[in-house]
Amino acid sequence: MLLALDVGNTQTVVGVFDDRSDPSGGPGRAAGELPGLVHSWRIATVVERTADEHAVLLLDLLRLVGLHVPGRASAAADAASRGVVDGIVVSSSVPAVTAALRLTVASWFEVPLVVVGPGVKTGMPILYDDPREVGADRVVNAVGAIDLYGGPAIVVDLGTATTFDAISGDGEYLGGAIVPGIEISMNALFEHAAALRRVELVAPGVTIGRSTVESMQAGAIYGFAALVDGLCNRMRDELGPATVLATGGLAALVAPHCKAVAHHEPWLTLHGLRLVYARNSPAAAVREPPGARARSRRTS
Repeated sequence: MLLALDVGNTQTVVGVFDDRSDPSGGPGRAAGELPGLVHSWRIATVVERTADEHAVLLLDLLRLVGLHVPGRASAAADAASRGVVDGIVVSSSVPAVTAALRLTVASWFEVPLVVVGPGVKTGMPILYDDPREVGADRVVNAVGAIDLYGGPAIVVDLGTATTFDAISGDGEYLGGAIVPGIEISMNALFEHAAALRRVELVAPGVTIGRSTVESMQAGAIYGFAALVDGLCNRMRDELGPATVLATGGLAALVAPHCKAVAHHEPWLTLHGLRLVYARNSPAAAVREPPGARARSRRTS
């Protein structure tokens, strides 16, 4: 079993993969489904959480589904366990949490750890002026996208920030765009407009709102959908025909209203993490198949 953690600024997505399944998902995989992902959780990212607290949280989550990790805390769990985590892979946008997780694994677990960053093999050339500036989650998303759909491709990640990443037909990371996320934008609006209050982020069903609440919901949901469509169309002007994938915690809210988005892949980052782990841990049970399936089926 492989434990994958995608640490974002607001939330952390945790997934467990069964290492006996095909990392590429196999033929006939439906968009949004990820064969091999047997458990997943979404938890708050807490910068102040210590290494020991991370250990308690991860062990408790795994214990809920009958799994354990070899290490200091595993002796009591071995008898009742239905499975063993034999590798951990992390991408993180929060340096303090990255450091804490490294210490967690070093102190509590006895399994290989791969933390996505400079020096880690991703199999993807990074054509940024300074490749070290590209966030780990953006690289991992690109790795997952090119494996599932081939290139050219555009990944839209709707989270704390809304990021756009372009991948060439040759599987190169080209760059992208970054804008404030929906929640950041709405929070700024509430803080600076005294007459406006917080509203639930749902699609109101109309673009012309008949109340302040509807007007704010229309602006947030349909406004960001238009932003996604506009930036993707401009990227296609430079990149050529490209498959657009949406991921991130807010993708389910916005993607259905985007004309440019072809696929919603909620677990894209976890899929990319699994592939990166396979490329950096030869002794691991997880194996990347020879040649990614999607490399030969370029999608436009």
